[in-house]
Amino acid sequence: MDHLFWHDRWQKNAIGFHQEEINPQLQEFWPGLKLPPSSAVFVPLCGKSRDMLWLHERGHEVIGVEISAIAARDFFAENNLTPKVTTRGRFEHWECERLKILVGDFFELETSQLSEVTGIYDRASLIALPPVMRKRYAEHLATIVPKAAEILLVTLEYPEAQMEGPPFPVGEAEVRQLYEPHYRVAPLHAKDVLAENPKFRERGLSALTERVYRLTPSGNF
Repeated sequence: MDHLFWHDRWQKNAIGFHQEEINPQLQEFWPGLKLPPSSAVFVPLCGKSRDMLWLHERGHEVIGVEISAIAARDFFAENNLTPKVTTRGRFEHWECERLKILVGDFFELETSQLSEVTGIYDRASLIALPPVMRKRYAEHLATIVPKAAEILLVTLEYPEAQMEGPPFPVGEAEVRQLYEPHYRVAPLHAKDVLAENPKFRERGLSALTERVYRLTPSGNF
């Protein structure tokens, strides 16, 4: 899975992973992180997620990263926002009212670009990546965000043989393997969501569980 895969998905509007509604688990569990309202939040592989608007409405500065300029364009257009677009280094910066999407490769992000971040929201990032990329993703994320930043992670689990991702199934054992070198992993929630996602039933799934984790830095950096 490379850049061309995601560019092709956005060009064809094959974005079944996009949710029109604000994720209910974000609304329920984000307040538990107790982050200062004005603090900066990082949303990796953000697409055009409306969850960024919800975080922004709570007072946060929101920084997303996304490989597709189509996604950034659509996010601002669909929410009636007019961004300022500039190029700095390897990234295009699409910015408006403390909402910013960095258009470029997540793996090229550096600590200086996220130095003010206090929280990370990952609903569709880890599960967007195949197994061979997830370890690299988790390691890079831990490297580029401030060591005190907490993560709210939302994953999906389903019988792997029944559907070809993305999104990919990621179980609790893998979450712990990926993150426990640097974070304490606390499961917060698990819910069967297949009935709420008929498109996945149509793709052949017999079960679909959404799980939520809070990842708190352990000091092992």
